[in-house]
Amino acid sequence: MSDNVLSQAEVESLLNAMETSAEPAKGPAAPAADTGSPARTMRGKDKVTPYDFKRPERVGKDQMRALQSMHEGFSRNFGAALSALLRSIVEVKLTSVDQLTYSEFVFSLENPSCFNLLVAEPLEGNLILDINPSILYPIIDRLLGGGKESTPASRRPLTEIELTLVSRISDLFLIELKDAWENVLPLDLRVVRVESNPQLVQIVPPNEVVVLVSFELAIGDVRGMINLCIPFNSIERISNKLTANTWFAYGSSEATPESRAALGVHLDKAQVELDVILAETKISMEELLDLRVGDVITTEKDSRTPLQVNVNGTPTFQAFAGAFKGRKAIQIERSYERKKPGV
Repeated sequence: MSDNVLSQAEVESLLNAMETSAEPAKGPAAPAADTGSPARTMRGKDKVTPYDFKRPERVGKDQMRALQSMHEGFSRNFGAALSALLRSIVEVKLTSVDQLTYSEFVFSLENPSCFNLLVAEPLEGNLILDINPSILYPIIDRLLGGGKESTPASRRPLTEIELTLVSRISDLFLIELKDAWENVLPLDLRVVRVESNPQLVQIVPPNEVVVLVSFELAIGDVRGMINLCIPFNSIERISNKLTANTWFAYGSSEATPESRAALGVHLDKAQVELDVILAETKISMEELLDLRVGDVITTEKDSRTPLQVNVNGTPTFQAFAGAFKGRKAIQIERSYERKKPGV
């Protein structure tokens, strides 16, 4: 026997029919029923939203917006990192950030699946990272050197070799997730257990509220979901930090000495092209063709005038020519003085 759910309009029709059938039985009191007709009309216009006490909305709207903003940036960074790992274009898109019970989350997953149990210190409890087999096996195929052809996802638990390859994906996910949460709370993330049957893992009571962050991955024509499950009791203590203002302040935060030092290390290794302009003059083509080794070209440049030093083609310094340990050299005196327009 199938369960039929009545719509709101059908429920109101049944209520009106019951009240209409009950009016003749009241006899003389029937006119009084007409005075109640406006109430029935008003009830028909009101839209009543059912409230399920098993699914209270415990995470506020500000916190949900902050989580959505954080993981939108995370999806872009994770997509770029995964594309570099697989050497293929991977699109990662945040599809939803919802509140639901843990039992609803577990029973919505496929079995078998790649169910990763995470520890995110200093958050309490555990988090869940679920990778759908429909996208996981194509990723494994790419890591093993497979082509672009799409094959049906296998419905079996992962082998030991496949688990080792999956760890590269989950580790990459955790690295980008740590960066996304850095402005809210520094996390120490790691995988402590991998299960194929989601129903064998119960990190919270079935009716406990969790935040489900869902991402859609696309590699060519193949698509699949990755879900991050965050129990409410894990983020309850830091709910005051999960605000949109905290997240948006990330872009305007001042540089720390550590970040400047890290940037300086990368800049020190950068390759640049350096050239020095000794002088400029004009000669005829005939004079140019007659030049020989040892000839001297006279210019109007004074030897006491500093030379122009270009870095990657841009005038940057002024220097003087000289020699150092028997080799031609320049001594930088000051930064290049650019002439203001109109001077």
